[in-house]
Amino acid sequence: MKKAIKKEYAPGGAKRQEILDKAVRFILDPRYGTQNSKHAFLIEEVGLTETEYLEALNKATNGGVELWAN
Repeated sequence: MKKAIKKEYAPGGAKRQEILDKAVRFILDPRYGTQNSKHAFLIEEVGLTETEYLEALNKATNGGVELWAN
């Protein structure tokens, strides 16, 4: 049985940014295992989209999302 995410934490919810910020801290913490297990947890259990996960990973490794200049 899969757990449901509260509406305020679901995509488009009022508190979604809190989940995304916590995901960055979760990725940086070595106590939670390998990057593969963190990825699986955030996608399958927390409900992040692949794009949200990649953005969190980028923030964790680079300190923020970089924009390309034209």
